Amino acid sequence: MKFAERMSRLGTETAFEVLAKAKGLEAQGKHIVHLEIGEPDFDTPKNIRESAKKAIDDGWTHYGPSAGLPHVRDVIAEELSKTRGIEATRENIVITPGGKPIMFFALMALLGEGDEAIYPNPGFPIYESVINFSGAKAVPIPLREEKGFGIDVDELRSLVTPKTKVLIVNSPANPTGGVLAKEDLREIAKIAVENDLIVMSDEIYSRINYKGKFESITQFEGMPERTFILEGLTKTYSMTGWRVGYGYFPLPLAAAMTKLMTNCNSCTTSFNQIAAIEALTGDQTEVENMVAAFKERKDIIVNGLNKIDGISCKDPEGAFYVFPNIKETGKSSKFLQDYLLEQGGVASLAGTSFGAFGEGYLRFSYANSVENIQEALSRIENALGKL
Repeated sequence: MKFAERMSRLGTETAFEVLAKAKGLEAQGKHIVHLEIGEPDFDTPKNIRESAKKAIDDGWTHYGPSAGLPHVRDVIAEELSKTRGIEATRENIVITPGGKPIMFFALMALLGEGDEAIYPNPGFPIYESVINFSGAKAVPIPLREEKGFGIDVDELRSLVTPKTKVLIVNSPANPTGGVLAKEDLREIAKIAVENDLIVMSDEIYSRINYKGKFESITQFEGMPERTFILEGLTKTYSMTGWRVGYGYFPLPLAAAMTKLMTNCNSCTTSFNQIAAIEALTGDQTEVENMVAAFKERKDIIVNGLNKIDGISCKDPEGAFYVFPNIKETGKSSKFLQDYLLEQGGVASLAGTSFGAFGEGYLRFSYANSVENIQEALSRIENALGKL
């Protein structure tokens, strides 16, 4: 079968490939500690589950508007207005099946041949994949450990050309756990305004933030009208399988997103949208407990990794990932990913799964139990000791 040329430009997400390989080893009787997949190990909070069950019984099982149920969009607009310093209405909000359609639809609507888009590297691999798929040029802004895996504003400025149309920022970040400082966001906003750039702000980990108050680039003058926010329930509320994402968009882009939703998905599941109201407005105790547990696990894995010869690990400020430096082992990221899986029984991801600037690093997700993290640390130390 002959595919269109653009399919050759479409990348993938290595986490699912490593997960499949790990599952294959488990089928052969090998015990694997899973630190590769970015998914909370907690159940969805009970109040949200009960809300969805009731919504089904109440008849929320039919088509809804492509942009999302109006009263749910009102709730999301109120939440984003309160937490992002913007004046959002339901017209700015589109609800999608998960967060990925927000970046896919919006980038496909905005980018074309001859355009350029700047994206963080190492970063979520789908950024680069979708930019390439659109026909635009993907321009990486390196996230360096010595800069706390933040964006070097001067380097960013040097990458902007007359062809640059879109800039992607992600804070808290996958895979590094880095959080952009308010002053850096302010300078990035100035660059966007001066160069008439559209900014995609991936804020899916906004609530899993150990640094303090979450800061969005939308708070700065000139940004609400040139920024779209990627948000959703998947990470914060442990609702990965529910597929409920939502975004804030300037009005023209919201209209384009709605049209793409009509063409591709029709709408997002209605009873899941009703459950989203409970997620955003209901009791937040379980969410707060999850974040507290992530912080405890973060401290354990960071301290443990820093005790292993050949590894050094910065303390991340958000999300639920660590991105340790493994350069002193003398081995490549891909080699250690495979070695630790096959010889150590620990599933991780090579830093290069997140871009070329991830060489020399591994990503571990600490969205797992303390016991499993401690077991993984022991296995990693033993495996590296045999190299």
